[in-house]
Amino acid sequence: MKKQLYILLFGLSLAFPAMAQQKDTTASFSLQDAINYSLTHQVNIKNAKIDEQIASNTVKKTIGIGLPQVSASADFNDFLKVATSLLPAIIFDKDAAPGEFIPVQFGTKYNSTLGINATQLLFDGSYLVGLKASKTYKELSTKNTARTRIETVVAVTKAYYSVLVSNEQLTLIDANLERLRKSLSDTEQMLKNGFVEKIDVDRLSVLNNNLITERENVIRLLALNLNLLKFQMGLTVNSNITLLDKITSVNTDQTPILNDGTVYQKRIEYSLLQTQKKLNELDVKRYKSAFLPNLAAFASYSRSFQNDSFSSLYDKSFPTSLVGLKLSIPIISGGQKLYDVRNAKLESLKTDNNLINLQNAIDLEVAQAQTTYLNGQKSLENQKRNMELAKEVLRVTKIKYDQGVGSSLEVTTAETSLKEAQNNYINALYDMLINKVNLDKALGNINY
Repeated sequence: MKKQLYILLFGLSLAFPAMAQQKDTTASFSLQDAINYSLTHQVNIKNAKIDEQIASNTVKKTIGIGLPQVSASADFNDFLKVATSLLPAIIFDKDAAPGEFIPVQFGTKYNSTLGINATQLLFDGSYLVGLKASKTYKELSTKNTARTRIETVVAVTKAYYSVLVSNEQLTLIDANLERLRKSLSDTEQMLKNGFVEKIDVDRLSVLNNNLITERENVIRLLALNLNLLKFQMGLTVNSNITLLDKITSVNTDQTPILNDGTVYQKRIEYSLLQTQKKLNELDVKRYKSAFLPNLAAFASYSRSFQNDSFSSLYDKSFPTSLVGLKLSIPIISGGQKLYDVRNAKLESLKTDNNLINLQNAIDLEVAQAQTTYLNGQKSLENQKRNMELAKEVLRVTKIKYDQGVGSSLEVTTAETSLKEAQNNYINALYDMLINKVNLDKALGNINY
């Protein structure tokens, strides 16, 4: 027994570190990995797939209306008092007085019936149109899933880029801090040797403190952006992830294209409206088919059991069977069907108007996305040049200061200008990446 206990404890001692290590495992994602993960685990996509299954079941349910419908029935009756009927007495006695009746009981105390019924729809215009509509409804559900996937990809991509930009901003701040701390240390040493004034040290200390505060803010923002990315991917907020892609690997040299009319067909929103138009047209046909007759076949078979003794109730049966056809012809409906057709046509007309409006909206969105993207490209190039110039200005200013031909104020001003140029570069970089995603979405290039 002790030997078994030692083995169990030894196994647990090995298992717990392994479990802890597994819990702390950090998953690494490239942008494509993050997108692929989200397309499987994001809640909205899961629900969209469930809606697809519901649509598929709805199609099968509609098909089932035209299949044979069979039902069985059974009943048992115990007449505590058998019903009494009054018959004219003259039936039994010719000498009976007119108006005289004799009470007579028909039936037995116990009776039971077992039966089976079947119906088959032979023709119904609404059913035939409904079959087509149910398949189109399933198509609409599939396209809704595609739209959800595209929206998820856009959200994940933007969140991923936000983390990359925050990382880039943190890298720039760390480089500034390292350089500034060195300058501060050198200046403090020069102060001790009497070569500079205390105000020179104070100016650099202020810059250093501000930079430390900014770094802390960026770290918190980075954590927030990571949580947003995990949420968009369908991960828990407590998950540990790292990003494999770097900001330099993102291609921002995309050349905008002119809208040649093919963009409409690439946009899932336009495809959804086209499918909705098909449903509207089928609605018109469905309401029109309500003016047609419908025909159904039916069959029934039953056995009746009757007896005054319960023990002998099922000893003898009396079968009944029938088959038949039922034709239903609509004649007057108070104009309801006519107005149903008119309203369905108006709904179809609204969809046509929405298609035209969507085309105009897509044209506008593409034009805006292209303009914003081009402006962003120019702005990013300009801010990158400004940042390089600010670095050069700071380098030259420090050389002049070290040689005693420049002032500490010039160095401080150059440091501030570089930080401002870097912030402008980071903002332009973020805008550029987001504009890239918006342009791809506007052009219908995001398809999953």
